[in-house]
Amino acid sequence: MFVLATGGLLFAFEHATIAGKIVLLTLAIGSIFSWSVMVTKMRVIRFARKQTLRFREAFRQDRQPLRLYERNARFTGAPIFNVYRAGCEELAFHLLGSAEVDETFRARLGSADKISPAQMNAVRAAMERAVGETALELESQMILLATAVSGAPFLGLLGTVWGVMDTFTDVAVAGSPNLTTMAPGVSGALITSVTALCVAIPAMFGYNFLVTSIRGMIVQMDNFAAELASEFEHKYVEHNSRVAELVR
Repeated sequence: MFVLATGGLLFAFEHATIAGKIVLLTLAIGSIFSWSVMVTKMRVIRFARKQTLRFREAFRQDRQPLRLYERNARFTGAPIFNVYRAGCEELAFHLLGSAEVDETFRARLGSADKISPAQMNAVRAAMERAVGETALELESQMILLATAVSGAPFLGLLGTVWGVMDTFTDVAVAGSPNLTTMAPGVSGALITSVTALCVAIPAMFGYNFLVTSIRGMIVQMDNFAAELASEFEHKYVEHNSRVAELVR
């Protein structure tokens, strides 16, 4: 059956019109790009999950939320680490006047005054920006998959309709409307639709998987930002200042 299918595809390709072959070439290029995006994104997501687990394990080992920042730890590829670093940099700036980490960082941190609720709002804003920027990075190039899913079937349909139109035109010119005359042209026209589906279907499954995975990572970043903000709030925010402001 595979041999018959292959022979049918070759027969259809040989009888495709120039317009049909242009459509096939366009679909082939689109398929290469979509598969490239899918493979690359899946590798990125797999690596991000591993790095996220490593970061969470390291973060839970110390009750001091700034300890990893103090050690200048790096968890490249972990989305929540971007949120962590952005929050720590902003917090260190408000606590110490500088986000730079040196050998005196721990001593300066121990003697630093707590920050105000307004300054804590700036820390939250920094983490929210990090979530947004990381989300955009994760979602980059997804437009190519979305285009393959939605555009490939229409492009294939265009090639099919064009091919059928040319076939009927040739039949009308030849004046011999029989199956033997029409079959090669119709076969050549239909191959564009078959190819379009072969491009769109894998892209659809890949797109759905990637979108679900990316949304999960964004939720993780939002949850971690809220968790980290809560820890910062307990350890580094002077709540009495808010009471004083309300009294005034």
